[in-house]
Amino acid sequence: MAEAQASFTSLELRAIMKFLFLQEKSAKDIHTEMSQTLGDKCPSYSTVKTWISRFKTGHFTVEDERRSGRPTTSTDPATCDAVHELILEDRRISAKKIAQILDISRERVGFIITTILDMRKLSAKWVPKCLNSDQKKERVKASKAVLGHFESTPDFLARLVTEDETWLHIYDPETKEQSKEWHHSGSPRPKKFRTQKSVKKVMASVFWDKDGILLVDYLPQGSSITGQYYANLLDQLKEAIKQKRRGKLTEGIFFLQDNAPAHTSNVVAAKLNTLGFQLVHHPPYSPDLAPSDYYLFPNLKKHLKGHRFEDISDVKHAAESWFQDQSKEFYLDGLEKLQQRCNKCISLRGEYVE
Repeated sequence: MAEAQASFTSLELRAIMKFLFLQEKSAKDIHTEMSQTLGDKCPSYSTVKTWISRFKTGHFTVEDERRSGRPTTSTDPATCDAVHELILEDRRISAKKIAQILDISRERVGFIITTILDMRKLSAKWVPKCLNSDQKKERVKASKAVLGHFESTPDFLARLVTEDETWLHIYDPETKEQSKEWHHSGSPRPKKFRTQKSVKKVMASVFWDKDGILLVDYLPQGSSITGQYYANLLDQLKEAIKQKRRGKLTEGIFFLQDNAPAHTSNVVAAKLNTLGFQLVHHPPYSPDLAPSDYYLFPNLKKHLKGHRFEDISDVKHAAESWFQDQSKEFYLDGLEKLQQRCNKCISLRGEYVE
């Protein structure tokens, strides 16, 4: 066919790019359209993007500009392609090493990577566990079950109660982000010495719903949460709901907790059945699907970090004061995010949700 045998010069290809750019098409769409027609004779995507970036600045000439002396080729399409190939071969390669391999400046490599290739170097995110296929399927299954509650029960959030435990330290160092300060240009960076969380701490079990905190229990020093201990807390929870949420028990409670051994013991299962609480299934290794872990506790810890408390009673008081200061909208927002996270977990096929 004539189309298959046709060849185009560099100037002709640039003219095509210019024509499609004037039709307000993106670099990606232009490359896709040219690929469909030209096949392997189509210029690379980085080449297309280079010229589209040039057209956006108002330089519409498709001819190479004449230059005096030795021409600079650091950002020509071939160099851009070479940088891209090195990155694809080793995603952790440094810009300095790329500059050494291609014999161009470090600044030019940075320009090609960030401006022309539109790439950023991202660090890996820490996740609780390397999930296997069965665990991912279980997370998808549990997410669909939660979404089923949202669809079949219009007042699901009004009837939902959730619980989790967290350690409260007398001293928890502030994060690097929290320690940022404004300084004049040229001022030396402030120094921050590494410190550890205090050994003295208390375990808090927090029960809450869309309207706020229902019950907070602090584990006595030297004790551990057993099935019987947790079952007794559920009795206290029922009384707290009676006093703070009149009519909620009559409507029926949906109860969301994690898979800690004490929570899944036979004595707790029997207690939940006696109380008439309907358990919302929560998959193992899934703090990203637990409202306390992805919402309540991170906000609480952010408030407490950097404060040095004199005693356990002080950190308890600080936590409870913070709980009381939050509006009903704050707690409702945390539970509403559960639906969004379940949808995202399903779309990610069980991977962790950010």
